[in-house]
Order: sequence, then C-alpha cells, then structure tokens
Amino acid sequence: MNTGTSPIVVGLIAFVAVVLAIVSVYLVYEAIRQWGGQRDVQSELKKLSGDNVAQQRGGSPLLRELRQSGPDWIEHAMLKIPHRHDMAHFLAQADMGMTVSAFTMLTIGLSAALGLGALIVVRGGWIAPMMAAMLGALVPYAYVSRKRQERFDKFEEHFPEAIDLLGRAIRAGHAFSTGLSVVADESPEPISEEFRQVYEEQKFGLPLSESLLSLADRMDLLDVRIFVTAVLIQIESGGNLAEILDNLSHIIRDRFRFRRQLRVHTAHGRMTGWVLASAPFVAGGGMFVLNPDYMNTLFIEPLGRLMLASAVGLQLVGFVAIRRVMDVDL
Repeated sequence: MNTGTSPIVVGLIAFVAVVLAIVSVYLVYEAIRQWGGQRDVQSELKKLSGDNVAQQRGGSPLLRELRQSGPDWIEHAMLKIPHRHDMAHFLAQADMGMTVSAFTMLTIGLSAALGLGALIVVRGGWIAPMMAAMLGALVPYAYVSRKRQERFDKFEEHFPEAIDLLGRAIRAGHAFSTGLSVVADESPEPISEEFRQVYEEQKFGLPLSESLLSLADRMDLLDVRIFVTAVLIQIESGGNLAEILDNLSHIIRDRFRFRRQLRVHTAHGRMTGWVLASAPFVAGGGMFVLNPDYMNTLFIEPLGRLMLASAVGLQLVGFVAIRRVMDVDL
C-alpha cells in the first residue's frame, strides 16, 4: 500500500532530526567540559598529595562523584529515573567516564534516530521502526556491558599475581595496608586503580572491612569475594595471612586454568551458535542482491513483515538458548 508522505510528516521528521543533532552536539560539549573538570581536579590532587594519586583516571571517590554530576536541570530529571544509582554503579564498573544523564540521553537519541531512519526507509508499518528503535536503545548498554566485562576479565587475569605480591609484602614484614600500596604501585590496570582506592579509603579513616567490601561491590567477581571473605575472617580470628593468600592464589589459578580448558571444549558449540544465527541473514542478503523483486515481497506485504519479525525473534531466542547451554558458571 503506497500512502505517500505528506509535507507535515516530512517537516516533523526534519524537526526531530534537528533536535537529535542538537542533542548530539550537546553531549560532545558535556564530555569535553567534564573531561576538563576532571583534569582540574587531578591537578589539584597532585598538588595536595605530592604522589601519583592523580593518575587513577577517575578512580578516587572525588572523581567518581564528579562523573555523576551534570547540569542542574538534567540532574533533576535523572532523579526521577528508577535505579539511577545502579546505572551509575554499572557505568563506574565499566570505567567509561560517562555520566548517567549522558548515557540516558545517548540511549534515547540513538533509539529515536534509528527508529526515524527506519520509518523513512520503510515508509509504512511500525514493526521495522520499533525494532530499529529497540536496537538503538540496546547498543549503548551492550557497549558498556562489553567494556565492563573486558575490565573484569583483565582484573581477573592479573588478580593472582596481585595476591602473590601482597603475600610477599606481608612476609617481608609490611603491614597489610602497606601491602595494598605495594600492589597499587606495582600492578597493571585495573588492579592498580582498585587496590589504590582501597588503600586510600582506609588511610583516610574508613574501616578496612568496609573498604574491602566496597572492592567486592565494585568488582563483582567470585575470586574477589573469596579474597575479601578470607581477609575479613583472618582479621577477626587471626592466623597466617601470607599462607592464606598463597593458597587462595593457587586456587584462583586452578579455576582460571580450568575455565580456559572449558572454553576450548565448548568452542565448537559456541561457533555453531554463531553460524546458525548468521546463516539466515547471509542467505537473505545474498537472495536480495541476486533477485531484489523476489525479496521485496517480505518488506512490502504486511504478512511478510510479520514473518521477518517472527524469524528475527526466533533467531535471537535460539542464539540465546545455545549461549546459555554453552555458558558454564564456575
């Protein structure tokens, strides 16, 4: 059915596109402004402390609080969003340097842009624009989630070496807090950033137990929770902490080795999931290139669009099911 496009609809779409362009420019301006503010705070911290505290890339509580601030009118609007603190915690775990307001505006803007783009291209029906808008809303979250997982993986990879370094510092006669400083100075990121924050928090008066629990909250990993639990039990009951850390490092290395072996054994199943998920799209794209008129029926007819939407949904369900079968939680 060819309904055409009225001048009013075209003008409305152009107006919304201009608004989205203004929002994008504003987001760039906010990122530059906040980056400049972080540099000013880092410079002041460097002058006051005289050490490398300012090199944490925003790891200190002061800089994290700076990342959560924005213009007043946006912050008042963000206060009405449920689970705002969970979103801020999620962004901090990914170390994105992005405010909740910027992330929300980016999600809304990208969703609206893709939805309007699909509406202009398809010219009829709401299934494709709605799916495009949903895809636009999921892209920022998927990207942040990916960065968060990469940071967790990097932390987990170097965590046994950090525990060994902490145990050697304790054997050399240093206090546990001094050992945290040694780990922060000698370990790569993100180990250095997280352990430095624990060291600074307890140095400025926060109880060690709360600092360690904050570490377990920021790095939501089983190995970190085991480490924090072992240290807290040792603080309460006493014992040889260096020996406990050595045993814990050995266990974490064994788990890490077993996980890699498991990924090797499940590689075939994961590859099968990717092939099965991508094969229909590759085949459909090839048929569209070879015979566009044959494939246009799926995009023009309402029944065809419904079949496409159902096929994409079922493909996603099957892909998620295969991933869940291959994902063994250790």
